[in-house]
Amino acid sequence: MNQGQTIFSQIISYVPKYSFDSCVKKYRGNYKVQSFTYWEQFLVMAFTQLTYRESLRDIETCFRAMQNKLLNNNNPYSRYQKVQA
Repeated sequence: MNQGQTIFSQIISYVPKYSFDSCVKKYRGNYKVQSFTYWEQFLVMAFTQLTYRESLRDIETCFRAMQNKLLNNNNPYSRYQKVQA
């Protein structure tokens, strides 16, 4: 059983969140965002790129298949499920 971080979270740990947040703030990226922030969108899109998803249907199928893992682990992707519902 895995006791450490997933490979994806290890890769994302190299992305400087402060720099990302400063760019979003500079260009007012989260203006009028209700629930799905740019950081969460970035995480979802990075995940789909790393898992070679080819279409929106493929992305949705992947997240629906992993629904239990996403909702139970306080994952940032769990909001994707809430937005889709």
